[in-house]
Amino acid sequence: MAAPAISSQALLTLMKNRRTYYALSKSSPIPNDKITAIVQDVLKHSPSSFNSQSTRVVVLFGGEHDKLWGFAKEAIKAIVPADAWPASEQRLNGFLGGYGTVLFFDDRTTVAGMQQKFALYADKFPVWASQSNGMTQYAVWTALEAEGLGANLQHYNPLIDQKVAEEWGLSKDWELSAQLVFGKREGEPGEKTFMPIEERVKVFGA
Repeated sequence: MAAPAISSQALLTLMKNRRTYYALSKSSPIPNDKITAIVQDVLKHSPSSFNSQSTRVVVLFGGEHDKLWGFAKEAIKAIVPADAWPASEQRLNGFLGGYGTVLFFDDRTTVAGMQQKFALYADKFPVWASQSNGMTQYAVWTALEAEGLGANLQHYNPLIDQKVAEEWGLSKDWELSAQLVFGKREGEPGEKTFMPIEERVKVFGA
């Protein structure tokens, strides 16, 4: 039986409400098992080319979340000039202050298998995998915010990739793509501006 239909306006409302929140705290309006279930459902139902299902996800709570951002602090401190470190540390402490992080990966083994199976499109599969991953990131972000969490998306890969793989025993073929930090909202998002929509959308034949 088909799932009950929802209006496009309901979806658009969720999309409009999804924003970037940097001021987060170590609490959540929903339990960890619900957060995990949301991530699992989003991953299961996000589209992928040829149903390749190449996206992989790791969810970190509590001390595991803290470890991740400790790794990021070590990696950044090692490469930034000393006078730039205080600003970087402050930014990273903001992520550390969140409740949890969702890590998004592309499984290169799956991508390589699709390239071999469908050789005609071999050069496209890495791009398609990235697109699928991006859709999963966006849907998880939107779903978590619909439950009252705030979130922001970060990209500290590849600086933290080796530490992440070693700490959590992940396959070397999982390539880290992004990190979604989430937690209770403790501030407001910044102002959002938009380019003229006419410059971004062209319609013909209507």
